[in-house]
Amino acid sequence: MAPLYEKPVRALMHDMVQDIQLKPDAVISRDRVRLWFREKYPKIKDGTIAAHLLRMSVNSKSRVHYGAKPGADDLFFQIDPKHFRLYQPERDPVPIYPGNDLEQAFKEEVQELAEEGSPEFAYEKDLQNYLAKNLRLIEPGLTLFEDEGINGLEFPVGGRFIDILATDTDGNYVVIELKVSKGYDRVVGQLLRYMAWIQKNQIEPGQSVRGIIVARHISEDLLLACSGVQGVQLFEYELSVSLRETKLQ
Repeated sequence: MAPLYEKPVRALMHDMVQDIQLKPDAVISRDRVRLWFREKYPKIKDGTIAAHLLRMSVNSKSRVHYGAKPGADDLFFQIDPKHFRLYQPERDPVPIYPGNDLEQAFKEEVQELAEEGSPEFAYEKDLQNYLAKNLRLIEPGLTLFEDEGINGLEFPVGGRFIDILATDTDGNYVVIELKVSKGYDRVVGQLLRYMAWIQKNQIEPGQSVRGIIVARHISEDLLLACSGVQGVQLFEYELSVSLRETKLQ
């Protein structure tokens, strides 16, 4: 997706620092950053701004999902979920960057689980990474949301994070929440809150948002809770193993 303005958001973040003359030890809030963008670049959505703040914070673990680049994206240090200051290399920890071996490590861990006969992913992160690369298993044409280098993994919504934000073949948003074991009815409230945030802050005229819950087991109370809710689907997952013979030399 092309930038809405002449400069991409990552460059505009640097412009903001210069424009407000942010001092090295001064703390800036997420709301203050949003206000600056709202005044200068109103077409940029809150979710994109929040994700770029994390992408450009050297100590944010979420930046690994957003392709943080050394140097270019090392602008802030995150103090807490809502407050930031400028990154100071001489005093701050070494920046977190995406690892090149993450995908292979994930594949090896899933294989180990399968070999041990485990019916569940050891961590929710494994399920998240797997489905993000295989959204077609949920629905043909479903793709991971992307906007100016920001993708739908751990997409920030008002201080919380959507497990996976996707778009369907019609360009509508799909909020996907994951549970590695049993899905209970309380996850419905979480999902609906995220859907409402997307409805308020992200969609354009003509777009819609729906939700999907993926769990190892869908409980009876979750089935009951969702029976009267529009726009929510439930999926159960299971692991499978295929064998291929290795020929002896």
